[in-house]
Amino acid sequence: MVTHISHSPEQTQDFGEAYGRVARAGEVIALSGDLGAGKTQWVKGLARGLEFQELVQSPTFALVNVYSGGRLTLFHLDLYRLETRAQILSAGLEEYLTPSGVTVVEWAERWDDLRQLAVRRGEETKGAVVRWVRIEAINEGDRQITYL
Repeated sequence: MVTHISHSPEQTQDFGEAYGRVARAGEVIALSGDLGAGKTQWVKGLARGLEFQELVQSPTFALVNVYSGGRLTLFHLDLYRLETRAQILSAGLEEYLTPSGVTVVEWAERWDDLRQLAVRRGEETKGAVVRWVRIEAINEGDRQITYL
């Protein structure tokens, strides 16, 4: 487990960017944290690290945004509007657990069996790896980013 303290949204993006530079195809990044914690800021930085030029936005209403044209394709999922495993599976999101690029799942804690599904699917496709990242507000401006 590694922990960093971010003192601004830009620094949160910088931590995401550093992660994006070393991310590999097949990774599923499970992001958790309260509303406004900085999850989307971290994903914006991740996209920069994957060499994307386009603006990254939270897919809260679309559920999934797909970005191509970088070093790897980025699949950005947001489970905020989904409350149950059944809703998640009926939305067809399980297919993103074996990405050809990198999948980021905001509100990953809402998908109780995300880790088990990714491991099972990863064994079948020889590659999906789940990485957990927790972002917590320490105070109004500071965030604790923990890589589990």
